[in-house]
Amino acid sequence: MTRARKELVSVETTPYYHCICRCVRRAFLCGEDSYSGKNYEHRRGWVLERLRELQGVFAVDVCAYAVMSNHYHLVVRLDSDRAAAWSEDEVMERWERLFSLPVLVARYRAGQTKTVAERERAQVQMKQEEDTHDFLTV
Repeated sequence: MTRARKELVSVETTPYYHCICRCVRRAFLCGEDSYSGKNYEHRRGWVLERLRELQGVFAVDVCAYAVMSNHYHLVVRLDSDRAAAWSEDEVMERWERLFSLPVLVARYRAGQTKTVAERERAQVQMKQEEDTHDFLTV
């Protein structure tokens, strides 16, 4: 049975995690595909660039990595103290680096919400987005 990430990850137990991501259907991530004869080595740079970008946005440090032909390995350290120190505005700013903010949350951030109900709904939406993607508060 599938379990939510927040049930699998316990920063109190250990902040270090080994993550693996594999390609499917004989797809190649990097290197030379002997089946098709195509070379995908240029993608290795894309993967490393994206790792650097994500490390700068989230409270995660990449301790080690290996990018293989059809999968990659990451050893990451979750920095819950750093994430807990972020203000609400900093969380929204970091989120917006990668994703579009919901309209109401964007209005809230710009100080354009007109009622208490709008502000409360915006805060609920931010919490739902955070829980859905579960990136900042693993």
